[in-house]
Amino acid sequence: MPNKLNDLDSKTWLKFQKSWFIHNPPPRKKGVLRHPAKFPETMAQEFIEFFTKRGESVLDPMAGTGSTLVAALRCGRNSYGIELNPGYAQIAKEVVAQEKASLADPQVAGSLVAEVIRGDAQKAGEYGIPQIDYVLTSPPYWDMLHAKGAENQKKRRESDELDVTYSDDPNDLGNLHDYEIFLERLVLIYTGLKPLLRQKAYLTIIVKNIKKGGKIYPLAWDLARELGKVYTLKDEKIWMQDNQPLAPFGMGSAWVSNTFHHYCLQFRND
Repeated sequence: MPNKLNDLDSKTWLKFQKSWFIHNPPPRKKGVLRHPAKFPETMAQEFIEFFTKRGESVLDPMAGTGSTLVAALRCGRNSYGIELNPGYAQIAKEVVAQEKASLADPQVAGSLVAEVIRGDAQKAGEYGIPQIDYVLTSPPYWDMLHAKGAENQKKRRESDELDVTYSDDPNDLGNLHDYEIFLERLVLIYTGLKPLLRQKAYLTIIVKNIKKGGKIYPLAWDLARELGKVYTLKDEKIWMQDNQPLAPFGMGSAWVSNTFHHYCLQFRND
């Protein structure tokens, strides 16, 4: 049968269809370590290779330090990224330029677009981005980077080189403290991408539910429900991390899990 979706062989296709996977990424490089919540290029490449063909275009509306664009370059796809924080946007531009220069075939590198746009994802339709074949992104996990109790946040506060939060920008969704307003704004951003997506294009959102104040806020499930009204919710893949240290949360008194999984929600623009 002709493969209309990607360039993969049958064995690789079947392996990706598994509903869960373990991915423990390599250590982050110093420049991108500044960003407090980055998903790995190695994992992004697997998703891009499944949902696109070579030469097609990928968008990340919350590009951070450029993971999606780097992954797209590595597998021969054009890419666009929007980033609100000017510092991260500059890092992303430098990382993307370095990756492009390192590609084995200079002719291929020269033909690929990898554009970092310093802007607001809420205005994605205003940046002249051409038709997109796939969106791969991860949102801020509400205002959790403002939480003071997490061990990794304590370490970041003790460093002059690592950011604790994404930014101080009021347009940054990570600075919204009302969950319902945060969710509404996030849904509007993803809904606003619809005119950019070609028909039948997929959108993958990597996200997890949030624990705050002894309560769970089902961000992944809320996004699935709300965006399912705009796009077709096709499925989920669960990204599991088995290299994280366990902590004795609530030991002896209450149930508090060690959460080492993310939901990779798959939507289609039908």
